[in-house]
Amino acid sequence: MLLGTGGTIAGRAAEAADNVGYVAGQVDVAEFVAAVPALDEAPLDVEQIAQIDSKDMGLGVWQALVRRIAAHLERQEVKAVIVTHGTDTIEETAFLLQSLLRPAKPVVLTCAMRPSTALMPDGPQNLSDAVVVARYEGAVGVVVVCAGQVHGARDVAKVHTYRLDAFDSGDAGPLACVEEGRVRAFRNWDSAGEDRPFDTKARARFLAIKELPRVELITSHADADGSLVRGLLALRHERPLRGIVVAGTGNGTVHSALTKALNDAQAQGVRVRLTSRCVNGRVVPHPGLAFEDAGGLSPVKARLALALDLLEV
Repeated sequence: MLLGTGGTIAGRAAEAADNVGYVAGQVDVAEFVAAVPALDEAPLDVEQIAQIDSKDMGLGVWQALVRRIAAHLERQEVKAVIVTHGTDTIEETAFLLQSLLRPAKPVVLTCAMRPSTALMPDGPQNLSDAVVVARYEGAVGVVVVCAGQVHGARDVAKVHTYRLDAFDSGDAGPLACVEEGRVRAFRNWDSAGEDRPFDTKARARFLAIKELPRVELITSHADADGSLVRGLLALRHERPLRGIVVAGTGNGTVHSALTKALNDAQAQGVRVRLTSRCVNGRVVPHPGLAFEDAGGLSPVKARLALALDLLEV
């Protein structure tokens, strides 16, 4: 199954030479597939889930994706699900899907850095590679395929604003690459779904909500203070603040003024989790950490993880 959600891969610009001044989410997924000759013989069924710029990704589209992917994966004749998605938030969607579905079959997200109207668009090759990965016998769980590389949902991050190879998996590195229609694996793929069924309780809670618990993301930096935290606490009557993820400096250090405000938030029942703003590495746990460690997740993924945890409370 191929599910479309829009993004740059489905974008259009007025001129072929324009790779940045385009409008995302304009080309229907079926139309896009029909324009890629390499997919003529691929056994694909297509379904349009949404048609958005992924910067605007939100709960409604996530819920629709979870419902449809879960339904398709339960069909015996479906070997895998592919999702076309915008690059800006694909890492968040991948992490969310892996957390809620833990699929034993592959769920392959793919994207593009250039619109479909570009002189040399990258979307067709990325989608062709995604089909190769979806049919690979060793594939399992949620992965992101872009620029010939296969990234795991937990590790993948967008690290460049413009290059075609805009994604990286940090210290872990990519799971595999795609070379001339063949997958070459570098390390063991995430096997989280092999021995476990869908986490139906977590999925049911997620699908029943009208909004995610409010978790905000704050960065520690030189000359930081706690004004943002105090402002969020003051607005709790409008929408309850349930959690804060702080992207600390280095190995999870947090400015003393910001630490004080976050401690005040914790005293008022707000969960605080700690990550690092560093692109690579993780917060190495030690007794001196000011707050609960986010388990090596990036700030944006830590925010989602905490929101999902708060659904259980």
